[in-house]
Amino acid sequence: MENIISELKKDLESVKEMHALSEIKAKYLGKKGHITSLYSKMKDLSNDEKKEFGRKLNDLKAEASDLIEKKAEEIKEDILNEKLKNESIDITLPATEIRLGAPSILENLIEEVEGLLMSMGYDVIDGPEVEKDEYNFEMLNLPKGHPARDAQDTFYVEGEELLLRSQTSPVQIRSMLAGEGKIPIRMICPGKTYRRDDDDATHSHQFMQIEGLLVDKNISLSDLKGTFDMIAKHLFGEDCETRFRPSYYPFTEPSVEMDITCHHCKGKGCGICKNTGYITVSGGGMVHPKVLENCGYDSKVWSGFAFGFGAERLAMIKYGIDDLRVFYTNDLRESRVFDRKEAN
Repeated sequence: MENIISELKKDLESVKEMHALSEIKAKYLGKKGHITSLYSKMKDLSNDEKKEFGRKLNDLKAEASDLIEKKAEEIKEDILNEKLKNESIDITLPATEIRLGAPSILENLIEEVEGLLMSMGYDVIDGPEVEKDEYNFEMLNLPKGHPARDAQDTFYVEGEELLLRSQTSPVQIRSMLAGEGKIPIRMICPGKTYRRDDDDATHSHQFMQIEGLLVDKNISLSDLKGTFDMIAKHLFGEDCETRFRPSYYPFTEPSVEMDITCHHCKGKGCGICKNTGYITVSGGGMVHPKVLENCGYDSKVWSGFAFGFGAERLAMIKYGIDDLRVFYTNDLRESRVFDRKEAN
């Protein structure tokens, strides 16, 4: 670790431009960077060693980030000073009000869910959007000819083996395969998914899913209920109540649909919730034993739960948006609703 910091400081000495700094950042903090790669060594350590090694790794990562950030500020200041030196400014010209941008409500909601689940020990995992049929369907207990495939009208890229993923569940499969059937998994995978659909106020051919997976020993449906409760209360307030209803998904058994109390009537019953007092926002259940076995996990030893949300649906409920298309519009008159300050 000391050698890495020394090498980083040496690399930073000669950097004068931001693109070169970005390359250095990727070299040390990228997915395959010197520091990030050290996390793979934790699997070979004992629990006590993991705690000490993890603490030192976090300190190393923080120190490297600070050094890179400090260098970035120095470069920005040098660039600004050079501009001020070479450019003249007429300070008598009238100023123009420039509206500041902000992350969209959809991005903000995904960050909220990520932040909550990361605080609970989950990892945020990404995966390819062009996916194999094997991972998107077959290993999820959806073999060719399975009727449930009809509900996911898919964009095929190359024959019937390569497609635009119709769900983010393939990332769960990849995570379990990477675990080699031996380690607990706690992960979420927000990302774009694609299905053949007519775009209207409530449907889109492209949408964002947030899926979660936990695989460990002695996991039960009550663990999923507790996790769902925490997410619902974090997004919609402490007075938000949840419930499970039986459902069916090929990759979970038992399967449930997850409801929250209606945001409009607070559970009393209204036209929006069809007088039930509840709105369905998610599906999930216990990971099907066949899916566990497909990924190398002994279903008699390991168990787990999986769940999935539509990010747009959660945002529409949370912020009172009634047309899905405004998430993707370029019309500033509509996209102003995404301004975080105005939304609050």
